Amino acid sequence: MTTAAMHIARTGLDAQDMRMRVISNNLANVNTTAFKRDRAAFATLSYQVVTAPGAQSTQSTQYATGLNLGTGVRVQGTARIDTAGSLNTTGNALDLAIDGDGYFQVQMPSGELGYTRAGNFSRSPEGMLITSDGYQVMPGITIPQGATSITIGTDGTVSATLPGKTEAQTLGQLQVASFPNAAGLQSAGDNYVMETAASGPVNLGVPGQDGRGSVRQGMLEASNVNVVEELVDMIETQRAYEVNSKMISATDDMLKYVNQNI
Repeated sequence: MTTAAMHIARTGLDAQDMRMRVISNNLANVNTTAFKRDRAAFATLSYQVVTAPGAQSTQSTQYATGLNLGTGVRVQGTARIDTAGSLNTTGNALDLAIDGDGYFQVQMPSGELGYTRAGNFSRSPEGMLITSDGYQVMPGITIPQGATSITIGTDGTVSATLPGKTEAQTLGQLQVASFPNAAGLQSAGDNYVMETAASGPVNLGVPGQDGRGSVRQGMLEASNVNVVEELVDMIETQRAYEVNSKMISATDDMLKYVNQNI
């Protein structure tokens, strides 16, 4: 008797532990602005082919099914679920949400461009539109000191009434970034994702056009985490972990029996 069953059960423990980490992260971010939940995807490990289907069983017959023994499971990857969260009204003129697909573009400290759906923006001392981390929202828009009645249209046009003026003036226009494969974006923490070879090149454009979402002023997007669904997944993961643990104990008992009685 070999320890193959123990090894297979161990891979199950590792996989369920990683899935529990994914669920834990989802629940931890249930109140994070515009957070997108992750889902763990599993894949089988390679199979040991003892008898191939269709191999000769006798000189004139063939095996109908064959004998293939699996070697366990692994977490193939995590998929970000990009369904939109609910839009909550805040009343803050610089709180923005994207109603539909797309991301705001942000200049990162490293010089790279990051992307986010968390639109809880503010003004820098120089009047630049920035994120809560102080990163500049691109394209750069400066709101002059003393500007009142800041209005951001659904197409991203930023307008404000300037000191000494009676009519609102246009200050610039926000753009929304889209990608051929948004699921391929790399999560970078702090609500940012980064472009990768899998995501394809960024495509910037006017909000509300060519499939991009519209900008909603005075709103923030909530997390798309469903607490009840995550708790159900957590219980399922816990039970699967317990079963794999019992498999190791059962295999150990079988080996112990063989050692003591044979």
